[in-house]
Amino acid sequence: MIFRGSQVLMVMSFFVLLILVGTIGYELIEGWNWADSFYMTIITITAVGYHEVHPLSEAGRYWTVFMLVGGITGLGMWFALVTASMLRMDLRNTYKRRRTMKRLDRMKDHVIVCGGGSMGRQLMQELEGAKKPYVLVEQHPEAVEALRKIHPDVLVVEDNATEDRVLREAGIERAMGLVTCLSGDTDNLFVCLSARHLSRQLVIIGRAEGDDASAKMYRAGADHVVSPNMTGAVWVASLLVRPSVASFLDVTSSRHRLSRHIDQVTIHADSEMAGLTLADARIHKETGMLVIAIQKAGRSSDETIFNPEATTRLEAGDDLIVLGNDEQIRQLRAHVS
Repeated sequence: MIFRGSQVLMVMSFFVLLILVGTIGYELIEGWNWADSFYMTIITITAVGYHEVHPLSEAGRYWTVFMLVGGITGLGMWFALVTASMLRMDLRNTYKRRRTMKRLDRMKDHVIVCGGGSMGRQLMQELEGAKKPYVLVEQHPEAVEALRKIHPDVLVVEDNATEDRVLREAGIERAMGLVTCLSGDTDNLFVCLSARHLSRQLVIIGRAEGDDASAKMYRAGADHVVSPNMTGAVWVASLLVRPSVASFLDVTSSRHRLSRHIDQVTIHADSEMAGLTLADARIHKETGMLVIAIQKAGRSSDETIFNPEATTRLEAGDDLIVLGNDEQIRQLRAHVS
């Protein structure tokens, strides 16, 4: 809240008491009716400068001075309360921004999510499930407040994602990826251009609504482009044509998470698996995970090895595409480290 309830109650009580005392005083001193006494009290304590309702006696003038002093005192209390509340709000926002910047300074290899709409919210949920650090860039306060109700600890940069300054605040130089899922293709295009200019190594994923926009996203520097309409249409067709496969790969239900089905694990240079064949690595026996594909280091996604043979040799930098649950994935990551 901007105002503190106890202080507001105190000031309002003061004004109510002052109006009551003033009205009774004019009625007793001048003998006016209640309506004239109340009106005279109001124009006096608010210092509006209107002429007296009726000519005042000497006692009435002293009473008016008393009421005027009380009114100025009450107005001073109210203005002080408003000023203090504005200062508290400004200091609170400053403190919140400083705390956000400190957390951002400590982050690295994180994901920058531009846009907190439906796609952004689902993406945040998946990243949390995969224990991947991320920061959200969203400029609309209403959207930020709604997101905080769902994700209380979400790290947010409340600003315009199309500006280079904002992307730098989000730690783009230290980030491993950026996803722009703003509502407009033009804004997403600007973000892709800025992000690629600021970081050549960043993995950029853009949202587009058509083939023309997708082509422009790639030219702007996006590594991957996602079209929700096209993806949704493909998924609907899969539900009709391949219902069993679609049910198996279903990650759209709130009961399922992508991180609990398919994930990737990278073979590090100091891993004991580096140099071993898939059979010698004994991944399935040690963790229960099923290796469904291998993305060899330095090769394009078109050269991904699906259903790899037991004699396939694992090398440093290879990404293993595996199928299993969260616990099995944690075991595998501990096994390859």
